[in-house]
Amino acid sequence: MAAVVDLEGRVRRSALAAARAPRFAALPLLLALVFSTLSVRAWDPGRLRLAAERRGPEAVAAAAALEEAMHAVEDAGEPERLRAVNDFFNTRLAYREDIDNWGQVDYWASPLESLAKGAGDCEDYAIAKYFTLAALGIPQARLRMVYVRANIAGAPNGATPHMVLAYYARPDAEPLVLDNLDPAIRAAGARTDLTPVFSFNAEGLWQGIGSIRAQGDPLVRLTRWREVLERAREDGFE
Repeated sequence: MAAVVDLEGRVRRSALAAARAPRFAALPLLLALVFSTLSVRAWDPGRLRLAAERRGPEAVAAAAALEEAMHAVEDAGEPERLRAVNDFFNTRLAYREDIDNWGQVDYWASPLESLAKGAGDCEDYAIAKYFTLAALGIPQARLRMVYVRANIAGAPNGATPHMVLAYYARPDAEPLVLDNLDPAIRAAGARTDLTPVFSFNAEGLWQGIGSIRAQGDPLVRLTRWREVLERAREDGFE
């Protein structure tokens, strides 16, 4: 609460200073204030720590490591943030099926839930990267969860359902793929082993990875997505 009060005080003081300054000279100050305010609200470290304490010492240690990793790149460019977050979760989490991790056939875990377990399946890797990158200030419009068919040796019919995270530098750009199967971040066109089926984020639902919208609200059609959004926000991810 003190941080919010202090932020509101800064807004009032800056607005007063801007009103007294020449019109155009005040514009950069106001723009800087707006963008800094948005970044402050991207995540709540205090809430993350409290949520971790409720889950035990393993979660506390993992949350501290995540916070340290985020602080290390919070002022870096988007490519550096992508690499840091992709590497963090690919090395921090072990792959484990939901039935072994949660006793359920299909469970979508929040980043903190996955870190507390130290493990997750493909959805959990992608979810953790999505929320962490959004918390680091990357607009959610640039991030999409992508359901794909992955060509994996030994899989039935040669392919298996899989989930990755896609990043779009621009709306019309070829997305980059963040994946737990391949630790390198590659352009979607280079991942010939993946066949996109549909993609989604908190704002929409698409056919494949292109610009063609699918019908419906992802928060309505994808119950597990809505549930994990709520749990992630409870853990401090805005």
